[in-house]
Amino acid sequence: MYMGLTPTKFIWMDGELVPWEKANVHVLTHTLHYGLGVFEGIRCYKTEKGPAVFRLKDHIKRLEDSAKLVGMKLPHSVDELVQATKETIKSNEIEECYIRPIAFYGYGVMGLNPKGSKVNVAIAVWPWGTYLGEEGLERGIRAKISPWLRIHPRILPPQAKVVANYANSILAKVDALNSGYDEAILLNMEGFIAEGPGENLFIVEKGKLVTPPLSSGALGGITRDSIIKIAKDEKISFEERDISREQLYAANEAFFTGTAAEVTPIREVDGKSIGGGKRGNVTEKLQRVFFNVVRGKEPKYESWLDYVGRETR
Repeated sequence: MYMGLTPTKFIWMDGELVPWEKANVHVLTHTLHYGLGVFEGIRCYKTEKGPAVFRLKDHIKRLEDSAKLVGMKLPHSVDELVQATKETIKSNEIEECYIRPIAFYGYGVMGLNPKGSKVNVAIAVWPWGTYLGEEGLERGIRAKISPWLRIHPRILPPQAKVVANYANSILAKVDALNSGYDEAILLNMEGFIAEGPGENLFIVEKGKLVTPPLSSGALGGITRDSIIKIAKDEKISFEERDISREQLYAANEAFFTGTAAEVTPIREVDGKSIGGGKRGNVTEKLQRVFFNVVRGKEPKYESWLDYVGRETR
């Protein structure tokens, strides 16, 4: 599915707001050539109290953790980047948006050693709809097991949102689209389910919610973590364990979670219907609560929202 960019007014770059069309980098930017950069995906939702960013500090802390995992030192603190994110949203006068912070090695050196390259940080925001389609939120999407395996921890750190890691995701995504599916599902080297190209995966077995452990190679998704907490609050039985391809095929329900995908049902895998071939009851319940949470309609989860017009707690 093609998701085009809708330009906004400003992008935050290294401490200042730059007009969208002037937010450029040199062609010899180190990360462009070697892929060592880290990024985040965050959403801001319209609520009755104004624009609110979902789990903003948790996302920025993960950006910092990703940088540490690859030996990159960010030139800004978590709190500074939280405030910069809110400043960027305010300056663009936007109520709902996708947020992309990225830290990368800039212009100055060439070769595999990034030492001597300045670490640049940028934050862009733009309106972006449902990643896997509005219809997919209700009907569910069609996925296929990818011929590409999820990167192994001894190859690249799957717990870091590293730019280079997503070449793995792109290959899986494009293969799925070229094969007539909406999305891919990657196995790990042991043959168990890891995740989607940019999403965590859950199944439902006889009313129990199951998701692969992080040791499977799955990213520690913030939406994943949110759904686990919501499920426990809703008294839905939960287990974290390895999931085989066969267990996925036989599941009563399956769905993806992620900042871009939000909570998207999976109705079919490799041409096989999951459950009744439609969104299941557990998925629908979790989806409903999740969307209430991000839109400020669930007071219990108010601490997960950072309102753009207020100081960060």
